[in-house]
Amino acid sequence: MKEQLKQLVKNLRDELIHYGELLSLLEQQQEMIVNRSADGLMQNLTSIHAQMAEVAKARTDREETRKGLAEMLKLDADTPIKDIYPSVPLDYRSAVEALVDEVNELLLKANQRLRQNHLLLSRSLEFMQKLIQSLFPTQAGQTYDQSGQLGGTYIPQRTTYETLI
Repeated sequence: MKEQLKQLVKNLRDELIHYGELLSLLEQQQEMIVNRSADGLMQNLTSIHAQMAEVAKARTDREETRKGLAEMLKLDADTPIKDIYPSVPLDYRSAVEALVDEVNELLLKANQRLRQNHLLLSRSLEFMQKLIQSLFPTQAGQTYDQSGQLGGTYIPQRTTYETLI
């Protein structure tokens, strides 16, 4: 059982490291959004996707170890990790509890940063749409296509220079 517990602690540490790296990338992303660094943002998104895959793998590894430990302790395989605590020997219990708490804390911070970044990107997109509409206002209302269906709005085919003069 000690090997199973050591493996669980190792898996929780790995998961913690991967969440920390993800949070760091999300913080970099927020800086890039604020600074409007489109090229850096694309590279950052690629890194975030790769890191999310690492997080998923670490979570899967941890879950497999948790299931094995639960079965070894004669508990149901689906027993949540917090319900396994009382069955874990005292010399491992505090380490497992602390690591689980840290993983949960980092997960909450990463979700919060994701929501913030999404909001920032949404506002940037709204701003750009308003800017484009002010540069290229529609001259006619709605138009109809050849079949008589309501088509998209008419956008004149003019250059930016022609629009500005």
